[in-house]
This record gives sequence, C-alpha cells and structure tokens, in this order.
Amino acid sequence: MTRAPSEIQPPRIGPLARLPAFFALESRRAVVAGGSPAVTWKAELLSAAGASVDVFVLDPSEEMLALAAAPSRGAIVLHRCIWTASDLDGAAIAVADCADDREAVQFAAAARAAGVPVNIIDRPAFSDFTFGAIVNRSPLVIGISTDGASPVFGQAIRAKIEALIPKGFARWAAAARTWRPRIQALALPFRGRRSLWEKFTARAIAEPNRAPVDAELDALLAPDSAPEAGSVVLVGAGPGNPELLTLRAVRALQSADVILFDDLVATDILDFARREAKKMLVGKTGHRDSCRQDDINALMISLAMAGRQVVRLKGGDPMIFGRADDEIAACRAAGVAVEVVPGITTAQGAASRLLISLTRRAEARRVQYITGHAAGNNGRAGKLPSDIDWQALADPAVTTVVYMPAKTLPELVAAAVKAGLDPATPAVAVERATRPNERVIASTIAALPARFAAEPPTGPIVVMIGRVFADYLEAAGAEITAKDAGLPGDTRGPRISQRK
Repeated sequence: MTRAPSEIQPPRIGPLARLPAFFALESRRAVVAGGSPAVTWKAELLSAAGASVDVFVLDPSEEMLALAAAPSRGAIVLHRCIWTASDLDGAAIAVADCADDREAVQFAAAARAAGVPVNIIDRPAFSDFTFGAIVNRSPLVIGISTDGASPVFGQAIRAKIEALIPKGFARWAAAARTWRPRIQALALPFRGRRSLWEKFTARAIAEPNRAPVDAELDALLAPDSAPEAGSVVLVGAGPGNPELLTLRAVRALQSADVILFDDLVATDILDFARREAKKMLVGKTGHRDSCRQDDINALMISLAMAGRQVVRLKGGDPMIFGRADDEIAACRAAGVAVEVVPGITTAQGAASRLLISLTRRAEARRVQYITGHAAGNNGRAGKLPSDIDWQALADPAVTTVVYMPAKTLPELVAAAVKAGLDPATPAVAVERATRPNERVIASTIAALPARFAAEPPTGPIVVMIGRVFADYLEAAGAEITAKDAGLPGDTRGPRISQRK
C-alpha cells in the first residue's frame, strides 16, 4: 500500500486575547494622568522608550519628582493640574490612573476623539492596549501578557525568561541593528541572508557576554559570496512530547526550507518550525498506506539538489529503526551533504515516564532493541522478522524493547516462550509515550497478547520486557485491587490499564 508525499498547510494562528505590538515612541509625545505608583512606573517606561512624557498630576509623589529630575531617557514634564481634552492633541499614546469608571470613560473618550491609543491602568475594558511584563535586553525586548488575568503569573514567567536570556544579548541585538542596513544593501538571496543571521545567532549564543566587533561582520559575510548548496538533516523528534526536543533539533527546524515528516511525529513539534517552511507528510506507517522509501529518498535528494535545506523529521531517534541508513546512503550517492540530529528514543521516553531504569543494577546486564515488523521485498514485509535471536530474548537478565509490535506480538511471545522466556516475565506496553494521552498496559508477557486483543492500540506503541518491571507490575496490581475495594490506592505516574 503506497501513497504520495503530500504538503500540509500550516495551521491558522489561534485566537489572541491581545495583539502583541511594540510602539515606536522616540521623540514622540506621551500623556500620563494621575499620581499613583503605577502611574510613576508607566511614566518611567514611556521615558525609557524615548517618549517625551507630559504628566498631569495635582500633587506629584516624591518618586515622581525624582523621576522627572532624572528621567530614564525621554524628558518628563510635570503639569500640576487636571488634564483637559486639549492636552491629548498630538500625543502618540495616553495613560491614566482613574478613580472610577466615570473618569475612565471620560479619559478614554477624550483620547480616542484625539486619535490617541489609550490605556486605563488596571481597567482593561476601557483600554486600547495593556502593558505586560517586560524582559529588557534592549534592543531585544520581550513582552508578556496575561490579558490582565493574572499579572503575578506574568511576572513569574518573566522571571523564568530573565534567567534564560543572558544580559549580554543586548550588545548582540544592538550589533544586529547597526549591521542590518549594510547587510540589506548587499541584496543577498533569502538563503544567504538567513545563513548569515544563523551564524550570527550561533556566535551570540556561544559567547553571549562579550561585545561583538565590526570586523566580525566581514567574517560572517565572506563564506556567502557563493550560492549555498542544499543539504539534508535527519532530525529525531523524540517520542512525542515537544519539550523533549533537543536545542539542536529546534534550530534545525527553524532553519529548514522544507520539512519531510512521518505520521508518528506529534503535530505540536511542527510548531517549532518557521511558518514559511514547506511541511510535507511522507508517512510510513505499518499495515496502512505508506509512502515508498524510494519515493521519499528521491524527493529528499531533489529538494536538496535544488538548493533547499531539508529536514527529514522522524519520531524517536533517526538511528533506531528509523531507516536512517537508507536515507544517508541516498544522500551520499547523490553527493548531498547530510547530518543527523539525534533524538530521545521512544524507549527512553517511556522508561522516564515509568520512572524505571532499563539497566537496573543486578536485574539487567544489558538492553536490546528489536523490531516486531520486518521490512524488505522478501515476502515478510510487515510480518515477524525471521532473524530474531530468540535465545537472547529469553535471557532473564536482559531488558528487551520491541518496536512496532502491534500486529506480530502473539507470534513473537509464542516463539520467545518456546525458546525459554518465562511466561511470568513482567512486560509493559506504552502507547503514545510522553504524550498527554499516553496509555500504559502492565501485564505478564504471556497475558499481553490477550490484552492487545481486548484493548487494541491506536497510536505508536513499544513493548518492554524484563524483570526490571516487576515492581511496576506489582504496583499496578495493587492499585487495581485498591480501586476494586474502594480504597485510594497509588495513582502516581501515567494511566495504568488493568491487569488480567
């Protein structure tokens, strides 16, 4: 069963409570009314953005007086009077702290009549815009909004971002602003511009706390004098949870012109790609319509030879049952540059969710990965592979992870037990590992095929076999017994399906 690669359209952006926007206020006039601490803070923000701020307040606080005497950037002029509608003429922005809704309505109406966007502090219903929490690495500025729902929550998020963004990024962002006109004057093609900024970004991330120098721009420009060749990057998408992507995988997605992805890749992961990238489903799914590997190889090579940066996005790790060898060989044969970005394997993701080490001391000497799904044109495609080492699988001191077991598990279990695997060996099947709808079936290996028949998997699944899962199986049985008796039981970890 085959299907052709198909392009998918990026999803429409979801609803926004507020449109994030950044006002250019350099040398423009801002009007502020009121004398509360919140007004002082807003006046300081507007001054820091370069605005000339007129503050209308009868009795300014000591803090406001001190700010007017030494403003952050733009001048702050205090007017010891009540504002009037004419005071708003010519302003670029207006902010007020109003005592009640009546005053808020008056100020907002006057501002809008003058064509001025207005903010009424702590009254979003009367405001055209709101202020969010700010991470300041100017000219790199990050704004955070909760639409007024929880300013404390916004501040907590700001604190987390502050910890992640080095202060030295301000110098790199300033250099980017200075260099940008020179780069634009070169009229580089899109790929050349993006490559330059990618290298710039790599340097900034590697050395965030030093100041870039002008000579570096020449070094960044030099390699781009010739057209850049296309390439292929095989990227591991991990088992499904987008938070398990590596930083290198995210950078590859953000640099790609085209992304060829499998059915097993969680759609949330595609959100990390730039919106302009073409995204094409080249699904290979056992026992269902799939794209032929030769067609995928041909498409991947043709795109790279046309100068595109191609990401081949695969579930789990590309080097674990991901047909990476076929695709690497195809790239080499065509003379196309290829690299691999590893991902967290499904087995690793599943084990982490279960809180079980696959190599628990004294219980497992080794871990082995096998596939329950044969490939090739020898008549066994989709069936149980004929070359499984059954004696190795029966070893009581090994943890075995079976990929793609959905259709062949009964045959696999029967052969393993015949080879000496204890039928009471604990086994855990994990479906959609690490995703919100993850499902776990804990059983003995002998009982697992019947469980599959009773609760057929509908998503990607791995089966893990070995005595390292004995405690988990015992805990699953205890939880079920407690529930049947009406007791609380142990409900930690992922959802456990009842053992039979």
